[in-house]
Amino acid sequence: MSARSSFFKIAAKAGMVFGALFVVSVLLAAIPAHQQRAYQVVTPQEPSSSPAPATQDADHAAMPGMNMSDERANERAAVNDMTPGHQEAHSQHMTMTAMRTRTPQDVQRAGEVVTQLRAGIEKYKDYHVALNDGFRIFLPNVPQPEYHFTSYRNSFMEAFTFDPSRPTSLLYKKTSTGYELVGAMFTMPKRATEEQLNARVPLSVAMWHLHTNLCMPPRPEVRAADWTKFGLHGSIATKDSCETAGGRFSPVIFGWMVHVYPYEDSLDKIFAMHHHMD
Repeated sequence: MSARSSFFKIAAKAGMVFGALFVVSVLLAAIPAHQQRAYQVVTPQEPSSSPAPATQDADHAAMPGMNMSDERANERAAVNDMTPGHQEAHSQHMTMTAMRTRTPQDVQRAGEVVTQLRAGIEKYKDYHVALNDGFRIFLPNVPQPEYHFTSYRNSFMEAFTFDPSRPTSLLYKKTSTGYELVGAMFTMPKRATEEQLNARVPLSVAMWHLHTNLCMPPRPEVRAADWTKFGLHGSIATKDSCETAGGRFSPVIFGWMVHVYPYEDSLDKIFAMHHHMD
């Protein structure tokens, strides 16, 4: 085998590992779980009727000094941060792109994204097809407003190229018989600029968001931490106040993300932060 071909094989494997790490960091920002015993990706099951034990959230790819207990501790807060009604968390711990003046060109481009997305995910209305194509359910046993089925491969590709028919995650609503497809999520690395985000989905139509200002408690205190102060819903949102509390501060966590609900009937609902509930 030539040195050149060996190099490309190694690079390809490294790329897939990077993609897996990136998507996990994104998902921890987009869905709920309060101190799961372990991070799981399994086939669909009915959620347990008993509530999950308490804890909160972190990024195991991008946050230095974080470990698995930190990640499990942050899952619930990160997911709840993506549900309606958490405006305080949004203001202190979430950065959103500024809405630009909408133009006919933007509306047309957004419409093209929606059309391509709908065509690309139509087959995934049967969630079994998504599972067979490599999408994995994140935290299936934790009750959530919507469940993220994520493709590590797509996550890796999304970091470099944009194909509206190839989202990082599929968004499903739990039903009595399985899962109903309601939307999808696109992602970009946290280093992406607003111009790069706008080039994918117009900022006059959609608001990309990024989780910020996370203060985690000292590791020995994670299980007994005061989560009114720490985590994505905590009152601590600056480096100085985090250090005073003995915590570990990260100004930016996870990556940029935007949800798209292509089966809705207006642009505002299609590119809403959360799925429109009638």
